[in-house]
Amino acid sequence: MATQIQGTKPTLLRQLGFFSATALVISNMIGTVVFASTGYMAGQLGDPVLILILWAAGAVFALAGALSYSELGINFPSSGGEYVYLTRAFGPNWGFMTGWVSFFAGFSAPIAAAALTFSDYLGHFFPSLKAANAPYTIGSGYFSLTLGAGQLVASGLIAGFTVLNCLGVSRTAKVQNVLTGTKVLVIVGLVVMGFLVGNGSWEHFSMKATRTVTTTLPVQFIISLLWMMFAYSGWNAATYVAEELKRPERTLPAALAVGTILVAALYMGLNVLFIYSTPLEGMKGELAVGSVAASNLYGPQVAGAFTALMAICITSTVNAMVTIGPRVYYAMAKNNAFFKVAEAVHPRWHTPVIAILCQGLCAMLMTLTPFPQLANYIGFSLTFFTVMSVSSLFVFRRRPDWQRLRAVSFCYPLIPAAYLVVGTAMIVYGVIWQPKASLTALATIAVGAAVYHFTWRVKN
Repeated sequence: MATQIQGTKPTLLRQLGFFSATALVISNMIGTVVFASTGYMAGQLGDPVLILILWAAGAVFALAGALSYSELGINFPSSGGEYVYLTRAFGPNWGFMTGWVSFFAGFSAPIAAAALTFSDYLGHFFPSLKAANAPYTIGSGYFSLTLGAGQLVASGLIAGFTVLNCLGVSRTAKVQNVLTGTKVLVIVGLVVMGFLVGNGSWEHFSMKATRTVTTTLPVQFIISLLWMMFAYSGWNAATYVAEELKRPERTLPAALAVGTILVAALYMGLNVLFIYSTPLEGMKGELAVGSVAASNLYGPQVAGAFTALMAICITSTVNAMVTIGPRVYYAMAKNNAFFKVAEAVHPRWHTPVIAILCQGLCAMLMTLTPFPQLANYIGFSLTFFTVMSVSSLFVFRRRPDWQRLRAVSFCYPLIPAAYLVVGTAMIVYGVIWQPKASLTALATIAVGAAVYHFTWRVKN
């Protein structure tokens, strides 16, 4: 067991290997949007083929980002992800803003969304937990808040994993590995059994649904990529714990690439199965679309078992994000770019306890926000800062001592440039066609800029 020398300041330890890092990527990616978004896309796009093309495009987009981040990660093998890259490339103000937004939109909001999805799946057994059955609603439209049993269960799940993460990364990683293994087995089992013995039909792929939006299909396709950004957002997960990886120069690129490819394959298999099980018209507006698919494939009795297993799958996503987020705030605090309490590492557990607790509280409050609003807000915010981070690669590659990743150098600058073009289009169309979500995200960024200008810039 690693010991702490008396009188020295507690630090993070390099304890995570390739399997744990890859498990973190897989768990952080799978669990929310893939189990919850296809029902919304059914109404937005109305075409099964377009939905599958959208998921494939998201996979290519995520892989381009993962490869670009791999090169950044091997050159800056310290915890913090985008905060580290943007600080080094564009200055501390940009680094602060990405950390600020990460606290709200990068981690707290996705944790809340995943926990709400967990509650909705449990709603198969206890209908009062479904988001649609929340008894209290404040406001209307995009800025509404809801409160019910589902939100309370979601908050309880977040609280449980928050406490677990305070007790040490090694213990958390063991739990994470088990949950990730369970998640992969459940998804593979659902897909294989669904096609072998499930009551589905290939005719569903030629059955379109009535669209619920008025935007043209090309425009809606680009807007829906914001959901894909949320769905695949975990591809950068391992960069946030780079300071705790063994041999990060090898572990990080391998974990990002393998994790992203495996998840993309699972996503495509799941969505083919969803459409095979249920016509698009029958899944429109459904949050727990996996539960609907299982019911149609196996009947209500067998579906209950799969629904419970899918709910367990989602818990690994919550745990992964609860683990990753505080490492960003820790890295910022170490550089005097965030509240100093976030730098505090417990002398026994070697975890940033204060940062973990603050994030948990924020995520619990965000469970009051309905899932679709969270998804759009998260997608826009994450796209903005990952585009900024990938653009930093063009700045760093001018350095003579820069380590270049072979996969990125192949046909350079095709991979990072493709990510920038698609990401920028998503941002522009998001502002035009999803103004409330994009303006909320931009307001979060603006508040972060103001906080930096009037506080940390003065201090530093």
